[in-house]
Amino acid sequence: MKKSRLLALLAGACLTANAGAATFSDTYIGWRYGTEFAEPFETNNISKNIFNLSNVSGYTYGTNFFNVDLLISDQKDPAGFNPATGTPQATGAQEAYVVYRNTAYFSKIFGQSFSYGPVRDVGIQAGFDWNTKKDAGYNSKKQMFVIGPDVSFDVPGFLDIALLELYESNAPYSDFTSSGIARYHYTPHPALSGAFGIGVGDLPLTFKGYFIWIAAKGKDEFGNDTQAETHFDVELMADMGKIVGPALSQLKLGIEYEYWQNKFGNNADGPAGSGAFAHTPMVRAEYHF
Repeated sequence: MKKSRLLALLAGACLTANAGAATFSDTYIGWRYGTEFAEPFETNNISKNIFNLSNVSGYTYGTNFFNVDLLISDQKDPAGFNPATGTPQATGAQEAYVVYRNTAYFSKIFGQSFSYGPVRDVGIQAGFDWNTKKDAGYNSKKQMFVIGPDVSFDVPGFLDIALLELYESNAPYSDFTSSGIARYHYTPHPALSGAFGIGVGDLPLTFKGYFIWIAAKGKDEFGNDTQAETHFDVELMADMGKIVGPALSQLKLGIEYEYWQNKFGNNADGPAGSGAFAHTPMVRAEYHF
């Protein structure tokens, strides 16, 4: 598919988010913290504070999801190099990462049921990822567009699984070598993606998260073969309003775990080393308003 046609399809899918009145909306700010994050080519565990602003909303034809993370690393993931000495800076890397997804469901578009057996609905998902990171070695400037069919399953909560085509590019710059690469487009590649949120019986708990398997995306910017990625992130969150009382009804506390093999397509068994394989427990807090 030509890039212009892809962008037109994506724009059309996303613009439907403005059609009709909102049917629900949940906006929240969050914080999570862990001490065992990993980055390719780094051998030490990295501590990170991650702050986020998120919104999940419904509209006439489907749902929207928007999230922006601000990730702040400790010194083991340095922000850059001291130009006088060539040694890492004492400050940690900072990154902003934005995700947007729009899912339009066929039952809402066509006004008839598409449920069958365990399937609640089918539709199409489209969106983008964008990031910028200030670090010592790579300084990522990722852009990625996604589009593909989505299946919603009939569970007590939600479970959506999508088969997406990913169109990813980057334009990294190395402070260490004072050199960069013009925007490089990887080979378009498929991904199997899912998101879920399910209550835990009558307990004031929610089990939620996402998972994605991403196929190899051809050669990287340096001519190396990329690897398939497996990435999932799960949370168990407690509704403090139901536990303590109405005064804390907007607060949720919990734990989170992230698993990421072959991070960013780097081979965990190759030069990227153990930093391309993350398994990170975290604590998490959310305030909904």
